[in-house]
Amino acid sequence: MASANQLKALLQSHADGDDAQFYSIAMQLAAHEAKLGHGRLAKELRALIDEAKSDRPQVSTVPLAKPRGELSGLLAVEYPKLRMGDMVLASCVSERLKRLIKEQKYVHKLRSHGLAPRKKLLLTGPPGTGKTLTASVLAGELGLPLFVVRLDSLMTKFMGETAAKLRLIFDAIQQTRGVYLFDEFDSIGSHRGLTNDVGEIRRVLNSFLQMVEQDDSDSLLIAATNHLELLDHALFRRFDDVIEYHLPEPRETIETLKSKLASFKKGRISWSKIAEVANGLSYGELTTACEDAIKDVIIHSREKVTQADLIRSLKDRHTLQYK
Repeated sequence: MASANQLKALLQSHADGDDAQFYSIAMQLAAHEAKLGHGRLAKELRALIDEAKSDRPQVSTVPLAKPRGELSGLLAVEYPKLRMGDMVLASCVSERLKRLIKEQKYVHKLRSHGLAPRKKLLLTGPPGTGKTLTASVLAGELGLPLFVVRLDSLMTKFMGETAAKLRLIFDAIQQTRGVYLFDEFDSIGSHRGLTNDVGEIRRVLNSFLQMVEQDDSDSLLIAATNHLELLDHALFRRFDDVIEYHLPEPRETIETLKSKLASFKKGRISWSKIAEVANGLSYGELTTACEDAIKDVIIHSREKVTQADLIRSLKDRHTLQYK
């Protein structure tokens, strides 16, 4: 039988996510059983270990990364801990994101068959529907850093300078695996035929098209925009998936509100009535409404969020939409 120390070490290595140590201890246990004459058990243990190794998703570890030099002004980095369960999404969007995550986790397996995983996403939809949050969730699910491109630093008025900075970003994409987010992407990808376009913007877009076409890194590239209609059509075929986000349906609205209020006491609430009041609000606005309702209850030393509290906060968000 395994010793107490071996069992503790086995569990600790699993808790630490140290696969190499876990498999090493497991093989020691199998060898120990073989020495005791338990050949069948030892054989079964080794078979289980081999099967676990072959089926284990292959994800390369990424060291902590911090942009340096000129890149420090072009990229902001964070290490999100969010997971898919932290988002409420339409089922069609959720399934496409889950497919990308699975392909990324099995990247080496796919490439051994001459296939490439999805890694370039274009996200489009109204503000507050989850596009930026998606980048954080993908980074959290894959254990990768999230690099957000600072467009205010990237876009300059000097001819050729923006394209040169874009080259620095794509060099970083190649050198450091991560999730790279180009938010408000229409500032780069506007249609080259727009009447108010200028030569420099056309050159930047052409540079981006070339760089994204040539990118063979293991990083994920995510572009997000509220204005799909402004994007140049040549961009679409450069992305593996174009995912459209929408305002939440009643079921998604109720699920979002319940999730945000889960840690706080609630009075009797008619969720169908609340969904009617919340109609037309984004996920971001629903979150803010919940936070406002909770803060109001805390400030006035009340114990529960009531239906009236929630309706008032939701109506406030509607009012702000039209200001």
